[in-house]
Amino acid sequence: MEKIRSSGGYRELRTFQTATVIYDATYWFCEKFLDPRSRTVDQMTQGARSGRQNIAEGSRAAATSSQTELRLVNVARSSLEELLLDYEDFLRHRRLPQWHPDSAEALAVREIGRRPSAPDDPSDRSDPSDQPPAQALTRIADDRRYAAYAPWLDHADPAIRANALICLIHQANTLLDRQIAALERDFIEEGGYSEQLATARLAHRQGKSQADPVPPCPQCGKHMTLRTANKGKNAGKQFWGCTAYPDCKGIVDI
Repeated sequence: MEKIRSSGGYRELRTFQTATVIYDATYWFCEKFLDPRSRTVDQMTQGARSGRQNIAEGSRAAATSSQTELRLVNVARSSLEELLLDYEDFLRHRRLPQWHPDSAEALAVREIGRRPSAPDDPSDRSDPSDQPPAQALTRIADDRRYAAYAPWLDHADPAIRANALICLIHQANTLLDRQIAALERDFIEEGGYSEQLATARLAHRQGKSQADPVPPCPQCGKHMTLRTANKGKNAGKQFWGCTAYPDCKGIVDI
C-alpha cells in the first residue's frame, strides 16, 4: 500500500539548499572573525544549523503529521530571522556599511539564487540504503552551490561576507514564506494526516476505490475531505466537508 502522504526529498528543496550554504558560511565566518569563547558564536552557529536541520526534519515528518511539518518549517524560518539580526548587529556594532537591497553588490548575490539548479544535481540522499557514491554526489552538489557564492563568502573582508549572508538569508526567508503558505493551503484544502488516514480507512471499509474515496460536494461538485466537528451539538462527530471551504460550505453527513 502506498503512503497516505509522501515525505523526504528535502535535498531538492531550494530552501534546504540555500540554508545549507548559509550554515556552512556561518560556521566559517564565526571561526574566522569572532572570538570562539563568545556566546554569539554558539548562537549564530546554532541558528544557522536550526534553519537547515528543521527543514529536513519537517520534510521527513510530512508522512505522519502535517502540523509537525508546518511547525518545524516555521522554526526554521524563525531561526534564520534571528541569524539575520546577528549579521546586521555585526555590521552595526563595528560601524561597517550594510548594502542597500538594490545595490549592485546585493543584486549580484541575489542573481546567483535565481539561476536554475543543474539538471544533474542529486535528489534526496536521506534514505539509509544510499551507498557511498550517492553520498559523494550530494557533497559535490553542496560544494558546487557554495562555490557559486565563494567570491563573497570567502572574501577577506568580513563586511562583504556578512552582507552576502544577509542577502542569502533574505532569499531563504522569502522561499520559506512561500513554502509555509503552500503547506497551510494544502492543510486547509486536503486536511491533516489524521483526516486523510481516516478517509482512507473509511473508503477501505466501504470497499470503495482508493482513486476516488470521497463523495463530490453537493453544492459545487468539488472533492470533499473528512472533518471532525469541534463544537456544537455534533462536537466530535465526523462529516464530509468541501475542500473549497470557506468559499463553499457544502457538507455530507456520514
